Amino acid sequence: MKKQKFWLLLSLVAILVLSACGQSGKDGADGKTDKGTNGGSTASLGEQVKHEIIGIDPGAGIMKATAAAIEEYGLTDWKLIEGSGAAMTATLNKAIKNEDPIIITGWTPHWMFAKYDLKYLDDPKKVYGEAEEIHTVVRLGLKEDHPEAYKFLSNFKWTSDDMGEIMTAIQEGQDPEAAAKEWADSNTEKVDAWLEGVQPVDGKSFKFSYVAWDSEIASTNLLKVIMEDKLGYKVDALQVEAGPMWTGVANGDVDATVAAWLPLTHADYWDKFKDKVEDLGANMEGVKTGLVVPSYVEANSIEDLK
Repeated sequence: MKKQKFWLLLSLVAILVLSACGQSGKDGADGKTDKGTNGGSTASLGEQVKHEIIGIDPGAGIMKATAAAIEEYGLTDWKLIEGSGAAMTATLNKAIKNEDPIIITGWTPHWMFAKYDLKYLDDPKKVYGEAEEIHTVVRLGLKEDHPEAYKFLSNFKWTSDDMGEIMTAIQEGQDPEAAAKEWADSNTEKVDAWLEGVQPVDGKSFKFSYVAWDSEIASTNLLKVIMEDKLGYKVDALQVEAGPMWTGVANGDVDATVAAWLPLTHADYWDKFKDKVEDLGANMEGVKTGLVVPSYVEANSIEDLK
């Protein structure tokens, strides 16, 4: 009787051990689980994101550079998805909330780098070039027609951190002009330096053009506020696509833009219109463009996408 109980107990133990082994075997033939390093899946990063890079407006220079990067790095299975800056950040926000992998076209300055933990993928082949600059470009004859505005715009130089404060305030729901005015009121020393030697005018009209990027919304609204409040101009700011922005300045329909990304992003427009506009130089240095991923994505270079 005791022997029967012993063998019965031994049989039960064996069944439990075999059952446990069988369960662990479901995780994979090599004893590993099906959890991986990219969003918890053994599928490649490309497979997880459907080989899609989330882009912005089709006319943007960063889109042209990304198309070149796809070819240069041999990413034959990858697709560049056209959209807008707003659509791109909405898609990014959704992915990060779910901790899903995502690859986007990105640039700094941009508020998303303050809100999310992001990183650029290394670009060893320098398809995106070195650091860019944002330039102030004005119509021919502006110096003669609006000498005070010309002098003010020539003085205007700031940093990505400065711009980031306004962009973040706008992204959090503040009206762009209100955010710009608040920054100007809090940074009087910098504003006074831009206004040095500039005399007020009596209600002269002035027109800016800019693209609908968060960075350019911030900069254009800031200059609009300062020129109206401090210099007495009546300022109109036209939000358009990159092509019309450059065309307006070149044709003399628009006085200036502070949204010219050079030498890469707006290279085609510069080549086309450089003889019809005047470049007052960089108002911001050290700008960057490239492919961007959340920090939890285990890719560090564009070469990792192959």
